[in-house]
Amino acid sequence: MADKPAPKPGHFLPGGDGQQTTGDNRKPDGSAPLAAPTPRLSGGDEQLAHPQYTGSRIDPSRTTLSGSRLGPPPANDPAAAAYRQVFHPEPIPFEPKKRSKGLIALIVVAVLLLVGGGATFVVKVLPKVRNYATTPLGTPSVQPTDGQSAKPVGKGTPDADVVAKNAIYGVGKLPVVKCEEPSFRPTSKENVRSYYEALTACMDKAWEPIVKKAGFAFHSPRLIIFDDGEETACGVQKDLALYCQDDDGGSVTMPWQKAVEDYPKHKAEVRAAMAQSFGFVYGVHVQNLTGVVDATDNLADTAANKAAELEQNRRATLQAYCFGAVFFGAAKASFPLRGELLNQWNSLIQRSGDEHSKDKVRDHGSSKSLAAWMNQGFTTTNPGSCNTFAATSAKVA
Repeated sequence: MADKPAPKPGHFLPGGDGQQTTGDNRKPDGSAPLAAPTPRLSGGDEQLAHPQYTGSRIDPSRTTLSGSRLGPPPANDPAAAAYRQVFHPEPIPFEPKKRSKGLIALIVVAVLLLVGGGATFVVKVLPKVRNYATTPLGTPSVQPTDGQSAKPVGKGTPDADVVAKNAIYGVGKLPVVKCEEPSFRPTSKENVRSYYEALTACMDKAWEPIVKKAGFAFHSPRLIIFDDGEETACGVQKDLALYCQDDDGGSVTMPWQKAVEDYPKHKAEVRAAMAQSFGFVYGVHVQNLTGVVDATDNLADTAANKAAELEQNRRATLQAYCFGAVFFGAAKASFPLRGELLNQWNSLIQRSGDEHSKDKVRDHGSSKSLAAWMNQGFTTTNPGSCNTFAATSAKVA
């Protein structure tokens, strides 16, 4: 048997020399040819049918797929983007949060509250805590050297100098202030409150520039209108105008029921009493702003005897009345004290001395001393004329 020539490449593939087909591309037995394992592709510009190959072109001269996914996917490929988001998400950038200094201060204050307890402690500590927000905790402001303890910065002011040489005495007169008598008449608690609110605003306007000129911080006092027997920041109230030091920087507490009750029968007297009593407690507020209240308490606490303690109290009380008169002297053009109102004003002074009190305790001053200091303040309109702490004992009797 003669040897046949060796088969050529592709001899046994469908359509090769080793397989006979009919003209319609069928096998000799008439069965259909084997289906291709990949989608049928045509030449030209026809695109692949599989969505993953959308946009790939087919080259009819090649026997392999053109554009098969062997390299990196296109930048806008949706399938690749979905894959990256699940298996290779973009890292979240780290952005350090900025801590609020105010928040740090409040956190430290909260801790101090648990340790020390009490709202007064917060008021005194809070300014120092804010400094700690930018300074390491526990680091002293002055570092000792050579084994020696740190020395205090500056020199403290003795209490006697605070009261007798206070800067408020050298600032000059209160400027003329336009402040009319409030038009609210004491016919209800709400009217009494409105009267004192208006008077507070007037006194704030007059005293603020003077207090600041003396080098002290200024703030308006808190106003409390109380019912008789009501407990306030100053304790249980008994129809007395009082001033007390508290967490609000000082409160003026004023009664209202007696004024409403007496006003229909004694209009001028009630009006004079409301203005004069409020001038006194606001005068104490000025003393509080300038450090006189604390210094007076310290001096009274270390007095040699009870008589010396009472004298310190009289000096402080007479000065507060004098400060109140300074304001009314500066406002006399718009808040005139004349006629029956002036008569009742003077009558109240004469009846307010220690000799007229029930307990006869000499802690406010005699009617004579009270009249002298109030007239001096009203005439000069200068806080320097109210330096009761430099006066002789006879003038503060």
